[in-house]
Amino acid sequence: MHSYLQPLIASLEAAANPALAGPMEKYMKNLFVFYGIKSPQRKEIFKAFVKEYGLPPIDELEDTINALWDMPYRECHYVAIDLLEKMPKKLEPKHLPMLEEMLTTHSWWDTVDLIASHQIGGLLKKYPELMPENTQRWINSDNFWLQRAAILYQLGYHKDTDAERLFRYCRLRAISKEFFIRKGIGWALRQYSYTNPDAVLQFVAENNLSPLSKREALKGINRKQLKGLS
Repeated sequence: MHSYLQPLIASLEAAANPALAGPMEKYMKNLFVFYGIKSPQRKEIFKAFVKEYGLPPIDELEDTINALWDMPYRECHYVAIDLLEKMPKKLEPKHLPMLEEMLTTHSWWDTVDLIASHQIGGLLKKYPELMPENTQRWINSDNFWLQRAAILYQLGYHKDTDAERLFRYCRLRAISKEFFIRKGIGWALRQYSYTNPDAVLQFVAENNLSPLSKREALKGINRKQLKGLS
């Protein structure tokens, strides 16, 4: 184990609660093992650790993240993301392969969505030259988590959203039978609808989306219309 992480892991182990671990594992379809630490407590442990030990040097960031990601406990994966959230301005193009590896290992919506919309979204916005080749490769991948990341990475872009790319990627995967792709398409379109509702309405009308994608895409618009009638 990376020496920097030893006090953190010791604190997580001390806080382990088997009574909570079982239900947490069941909620996550028994894909992961848990210490049984709820999110607020985990964040307090992490906050106390950073206050005492600081953040890792940037040249040790990748080794630190990989060490956490290699741990079997899901809370360690969450802490890896918590750590990245503390260092958004430190991420560089060389870290993209690490983030992609995080998308494709221990993959589930709870980590993929955060990594895609926060870390990858932030990195690609800072270094837009990385965007075309990598996101195109992800949307064409056989890995649906990479496809989902290509659809969701612009969630926080708002007026800076590359709508042409968003719509093209949604169109490319509109025929997917995968729940997480259909849901992701709807989520991404709904998020963009808060910026450009007319464009989303037109896209939904002109493309053969799944009922799930369409319903999710129009939620924000429908909610606004209902408020206008009340």
